[in-house]
Formats: sequence, C-alpha cells, structure tokens
Amino acid sequence: MNLSPTSTSRRAGQRTPRRCTKELLPWLLPAVCVAALTACAPPKPVPPPPLKVTVSQPQLATVTNWDEYPGHLEAVEMVEIRPRVSGYVDSIHFQEGTEVKAGDLLFVIDPRPYQAELDHAQAQRQQAETHLGLVRNDLKRAEGLRGTKAISEEEYDSRGNAVREAEAALVAAKASESTARINLDYTQIKAPISGKIGRRLVTAGNFVQLQGNGGSATVLATIVSVNPIYCYFDVEESAFLKYRSSDKGAETNSGSLACELALVNEAGFAHRGRLDFFDNQVNPQTGTIRLRAVFDNDDRALVPGMFANARVMAGPPEQTLVVPDVAVGSDQGYKYVYVVNADGVVRKQDITIGRAHGALRAVVKGLTAEDRVIVNGLVMLRPGARVVVDSPESKAQGEKAVAQTDKPQAKPQP
Repeated sequence: MNLSPTSTSRRAGQRTPRRCTKELLPWLLPAVCVAALTACAPPKPVPPPPLKVTVSQPQLATVTNWDEYPGHLEAVEMVEIRPRVSGYVDSIHFQEGTEVKAGDLLFVIDPRPYQAELDHAQAQRQQAETHLGLVRNDLKRAEGLRGTKAISEEEYDSRGNAVREAEAALVAAKASESTARINLDYTQIKAPISGKIGRRLVTAGNFVQLQGNGGSATVLATIVSVNPIYCYFDVEESAFLKYRSSDKGAETNSGSLACELALVNEAGFAHRGRLDFFDNQVNPQTGTIRLRAVFDNDDRALVPGMFANARVMAGPPEQTLVVPDVAVGSDQGYKYVYVVNADGVVRKQDITIGRAHGALRAVVKGLTAEDRVIVNGLVMLRPGARVVVDSPESKAQGEKAVAQTDKPQAKPQP
C-alpha cells in the first residue's frame, strides 16, 4: 500500500518532540530536584530576643562575722528522785510535766513503820536518861561515904564507871532517836531543786527499795532546771585559741563573749547568750574542744536534749562589700558572678567570697562598688550574651531579687 505525502510528513512530525524530550531529560531532572528541595527547606531561625535581667551594685556594709556550730542543749541541774527509805508509796503530790519549786512535796512513803521506830527510840532515850540519873545519885552518895571510909575504893570506882556507861548509853539512844526521826522525814520526798518534773515512774501502792536490780534505789521521777540552760558544742583548736584570747573570763565561768542560738525550726538566731566555759583538754583524735554557752530561757522555748545551731562572734564588726547570695555561682569550687557592662554584654567575673550574712554574701576580692551584678534571670546566661537590664540603677529591685530564686517561666495558656 502506498502512503501519501501527507501521512509521511505527519509521522515525521510526531517523532521530533519525543526525540527532543529524551535529549533534555538529563538536564531537567536535577533542576526539578533542586527546586523541590528548595521548596521543602525550613526557614532560617529567628534569633531569640535579648534576655531581661535585674542587676544590683555591691553595697558597702558593716557586718559582724560569726562562726556557726551544731550543738545540743542540756539542763544546768538535773536530779533523779530516788527514795532514801524503803516502803510502799502512799501518795503522789505533783502533776506530771509541770514546774515545781525546791521543797515541794512529791511522794509520801508509808510513814507508820518509821513512826513506830521513832517512838521506840524516844522510849530508849528516856530510859537511858532515867538510868543515868540513878547512877549519878549513887555516885553522889558514894562520894559522901568515901570520906568516912564507909565504902571501899572498889565500890566507888564501880559507881563511877556506871555513870560513864549510862552517859554513853544516853548518847547512843539520842543517836538512834535522831536516825529514826530522819528516816521518818525521808518518807516525805521533796523536790531538791526548782525545775520541770517529768512523768512518774512508779504509782501509789508500789514498793520502793534502796537496792534495786541495778544496785541503786528505785527512780521515782526526774527534775531538770529550765532557766537558764546550757548549750554544748565542739570547735576546732584554732577557733578555741581565738576565743580564749578574746574572752579571758570564760575559763572562770564569767565570760562575756557573745553567742547566739537557733533551733532547728527557726530561721534566725533569736536567742542571745554568752560563752562561759572551755573544757580542760583538746580531743587529740578530732582536734576539737568542747565549749559551753549559757542562755536565758524565760519563755521556756529551749528544752534540754534539743539539737540547735550555735554561733560565736568571730571578731569585731567590719566594713565589706556585699551582694545578694543568689547571684553567686560555683564552678568546681571557684565562685563567680555575672556582670553587665555599659553595652549590655555579660561577662563572668571570678570573686573571692566571705561569710554569709542572711541573704547577702560578703565579697573579699573581685568586685567594685561600680559593677553591676546580675541577681535575677541567671538560668540562661552565658558569657558574651547580650541582655536588657530592667532599671539597672534601681536599688529596690536589687533588694527584691535577694529573696527570689530563678524559676522557669510559665508557658502561656493557649
């Protein structure tokens, strides 16, 4: 079959686009991939805004340095109430946990046996007095008969010896009477000191004895004095030498070196006292020595046996630069703060710190009064970062930041 020229030219025209597409495909494919990747790439990140911080300039303040130690409280006087005579407890005359005064009646032991012993001793004493009177009369008559030789010397000496024997018997009878009276008085057990009495360890009707299972008399109760009160604590040898040179009177219980005390639930040192005693030797194993301070306890807040923190004045008041303690950071034992310059750039400043004074920290070296120390917004800070200072000259905000800690910002609610 013969093809027309028109059909031939149409077929030739259809082959030409296919050939061009195959030739351009290797060049178009990379361009398409680049365009696709460019369309999928994320936008460049927007830099975060500068951090807002609060600063405070170091302040020159007069501070008092204190040395702090853990201690424990003890009563000035403590007595275990024990009986001095055996017998049954007849009655109890105190309320547990109350304060008693010296001489108050606490326990009564059945007095009847001891009253009977006293009556018997009094009778023996009267008998001895009567017998002494008789032998003295006999001796007086013998003295009259001796002048007339109506009595022998042997009889006279015998009557003289009888008088001396009767006098000795009278002395023994009086001693027995005194012992019986003392034992009768011991049946009434009274408070030997003023203080707070604990719980009763025996109840009425129990038998108490002088020799218990431990070889001592039965303990009936305990009394501890409450005002004043002692606090004992151990200090290192170097501190002891410093305190002793500052307070010569402490070794004679008349010291005046100031001390303060805080209980475990107290934020500040509210109790004032004085150092009044150094122990007589240093413990060679620990290199420490025990000290004692005495505190008034009018409000009865201090209880013997409590643990407490005691601090002793380490020297006279002195002037030093202080910064909020929250601004001080630590890096492997080295202390530092972040300081902002005039251009708002943060730099890390190494410092040497002193003692803490409440919420403030003394700075010995590394800062001047013109430095601007960052006290709030410390979490995201890095050296070289740019920050925005909120009221850099405002002392009020710096002081407010002392009581605050860095907290993560709360996320806004959707």
